[in-house]
Amino acid sequence: MTIQVVEVSRVTPAPGSANSLTIPLTFFDLPWLVFNPVTRLFFYELSESSSREHFHSFIVPKLSLSLSHVLRDYLPLSGRITWDPNEPKPSIVVSRNDAVSLTVAETDADFYLLSSYGLRPASELHTLLPELPVSEDSATALSLQVTLFPGRGFSIGVAAHHAVLDGKTSTMFIKAWAHLCKQENGGAVVSLPETLTPSLDRSLIKDPTGRLDEEMVKIVRSLKRDETNSGSRSLSPIPAWVSGDDVVFATLVLSRGDVERLRERVKNGSQLHLSTFVISYAYIWTCLVKARGGNMERPVSFLFVGDFRERLDPPLPSTYFGNCMFPAGSYNSYTAADFEGEGGFVTAVEILSGLVRGLSSKKIETVAEEFKISFDCLGVTSQFGSLAGSNRLGVYESDFGWGRPVKVDVVSIEGERLSMAETRDESGGIEIGMCMKKADLDIVLTLFNSGLLD
Repeated sequence: MTIQVVEVSRVTPAPGSANSLTIPLTFFDLPWLVFNPVTRLFFYELSESSSREHFHSFIVPKLSLSLSHVLRDYLPLSGRITWDPNEPKPSIVVSRNDAVSLTVAETDADFYLLSSYGLRPASELHTLLPELPVSEDSATALSLQVTLFPGRGFSIGVAAHHAVLDGKTSTMFIKAWAHLCKQENGGAVVSLPETLTPSLDRSLIKDPTGRLDEEMVKIVRSLKRDETNSGSRSLSPIPAWVSGDDVVFATLVLSRGDVERLRERVKNGSQLHLSTFVISYAYIWTCLVKARGGNMERPVSFLFVGDFRERLDPPLPSTYFGNCMFPAGSYNSYTAADFEGEGGFVTAVEILSGLVRGLSSKKIETVAEEFKISFDCLGVTSQFGSLAGSNRLGVYESDFGWGRPVKVDVVSIEGERLSMAETRDESGGIEIGMCMKKADLDIVLTLFNSGLLD
C-alpha cells in the first residue's frame, strides 16, 4: 500500500474560547504519564458517487470546522503536558494559538480489508494514524488524521495521550465532534448537549491522604527505572513495542447468543457477577492461556481498569474530563494449569466476578498501591493480559453525518493486550480486538471458535 499526505493543518479552538488554561494532572492521570499514545481508528463508508473532489472540498472542511468548534469545550486537547520546575507534578497547559494537528491523506489500501473483522496487517493500520509529538519536556495531548480511500470511504485516526484522558473521555470527545459536524449547517453555531459537555473541574478529585500525587510520581519514575533521580521530569515514553511484518490484527465477536450459552456453562451462577464483560473476558483469557501452551506451572496474571466516577464519594459527573480508573487484577496467584480443561473458563469467571464486585469496596487511598502492584507484575509474570476499552462506551454512535462507523479499532494493543467494544449491529454482543504474530493468533482463533461449539 502507499499513502500520500495531502495537507497538515493546525486547527485552533473557535473564537470565544479561553486564551489559556492550566489543568494539573491528578493521581488518576499520573500513572499513564510515560505510556505510549492510545490510538484508535474509525472507518466510514461513502457512497460510490462520492468523489475525491467532494471529499476535499466538502467533507474535510466540515470536519475541520466542527473540530474547531468542539475544541471550545474540549480546550485541553489543543494543549500539551508540561512540568514546571517549580511544581511537584505536570499539568496540561493550553496557550494562545495552541492547536490540534490534523493530517489529511489518501491511500490505495483496501478499505474493505482494513475495516473488516478478519486478519489485517498491523503495519497498514499504523499508516492511518497520526504522530503524537512527545519529547523530554513536552507531550502533545491529541493528534488526528483523516485518510481517504478513493471511491470507498475514509478513516479517522486518533492518537491521544493517556495522561490527558481515559477511554470514556476520549469516546465522549469523538461523539461531541461528530454531533457538531452532523448538526452544523452553514456555519451556524451549535451547542453540545449536556451529556457531551465535559466537566473540567479538577477540584472534584479529593486526596484524603495528601500523598497520592507524590506516590504516583514515584511509580512513574520507577517505570522508567530512574527512581533514584529525584530531579527527573522527563515526559518521554517507555520504549514502544515494535511490530514486525508478521504481526496482524483481528476482531473476534461474541454474539449475544454466544454470551448466553457461555453464561449457562457456569454452575452456581446466582452467586457470581455474570455480566457480559465478565463472561467475555474470562472466555478470551482462557483461550490466550491455552494458546500459549508450554509450562503449565507458569504464573499468569491479568488486569482491567474500572471506571471509578460513580464510585467516588461524592460521585463525579459522568462527563468528568480526564482519567478516573481503578485497576483490578489477579497477579501471579494462578498458574496456566488453573485455566486448562473444561473448568478453566469457570475459574476465570469466578476470579473476574470477584474482582468486579471488589471494585465497589475499593478505597481511593489505595489507588497508588494498586497501580504499583499491577505495574510491578508486568516484568515478573510469565503471561500478562490486559484490556483496553469497554463494552459500555458506545463507540459506534459516532455519526459525523455520513452514517455510523462501519468499524472501530483500538490499534494501540499488542501481544496479550486486548480491546473490547460493543458489537455494532446487535445489543448484548462483544467485539474483542487482538494484535499479535499471525502464527500465534491463528491458534487463538482456532481455540476461540472451537470452544463456542462445545
